[in-house]
Amino acid sequence: KGDDYALTFKTLAGLGANPNVGAVLIVGLGCEKLEPAKLAAAISKTGKPVEYITIQEEGGITRTIEQGSKILAGFYNYLQKQKRVPAEPADIVLGLECGGSDATSGIAANPAVGAASDLLIEAGGTVILSETTELIGAEQVLARRAENEAVKKELLAVIARAEERARGAGVDIRGAQPAPGNIEGGLTTIEEKSLGCVHKAGSSTVRGVLDYGEAPQKKGLLVMDTAGFDVESVTGMVAGGSQIIVFTTGRGTPVGNAVAPVIKVTGNPRTAKTMKEHIDVDVSSVILGEETLEEAGQRLYERIIATASGSLTLSEQLGHREIAISRLYPTI
Repeated sequence: KGDDYALTFKTLAGLGANPNVGAVLIVGLGCEKLEPAKLAAAISKTGKPVEYITIQEEGGITRTIEQGSKILAGFYNYLQKQKRVPAEPADIVLGLECGGSDATSGIAANPAVGAASDLLIEAGGTVILSETTELIGAEQVLARRAENEAVKKELLAVIARAEERARGAGVDIRGAQPAPGNIEGGLTTIEEKSLGCVHKAGSSTVRGVLDYGEAPQKKGLLVMDTAGFDVESVTGMVAGGSQIIVFTTGRGTPVGNAVAPVIKVTGNPRTAKTMKEHIDVDVSSVILGEETLEEAGQRLYERIIATASGSLTLSEQLGHREIAISRLYPTI
């Protein structure tokens, strides 16, 4: 069935298996290659309620909606009986993302996230750094923090493969980056952009490299091999089990996710005002000299814990949700 089928199946199964999901209803057409029954079977291994219906078996969209609504009502009643239980920061798998980066990203927002990431890892949690192409030019900086030689080699290999894939498609990433918006925001080279991206990972040891959508098997700092496109990258981390995403943006990016809350962080005082309906944590105080990076990191860490405890992010309040699954080959 091909590599893209396997990747799509793994990603959808991972989204359904994410701890934030209490129950799953899969809706299919009825004759697609990715069979709803097989997807349901994969997700049901988590022990959560899973059902599937198809438009062809139900006899059209209207009946599908009616039947689906009945199933969802049953799920709702089931979930209403669930009780909140205490959890520890060590239970958190935090995904890191950046988009619409500018000069403030690398000197305020990303380092503040790095400080928060270190705090979570110190508490026994897991942090996933994504966007392989955003590491090009700073790969050696991150590689020096690898837990061992095997992790170092794997990290450098996935970054080299990403650049080679782009080159095979006729794209010189080192020449094509930074993007026009990044340049307008004050970034001058891909190395400057990548060094800023790496700041999100704090100072912890890199303990392993994950494939797209792969669930972590160890705690600490991990790197996931994802595309640079924000929505694809977030989708991969959530499919891998991230319950919360921290997303830094200098110019403002309204990315949200249906499964995991997305905490938006900016270090740009102008963006904090113009995009205030999207920005959860404003760390421009670091730029203005009113707060240290450590203080901003502590404040963000507290926001992460509050979000894990049920506090809604602005993207959740806005109902902003999107999903995109990476593809390996063109659709034909």
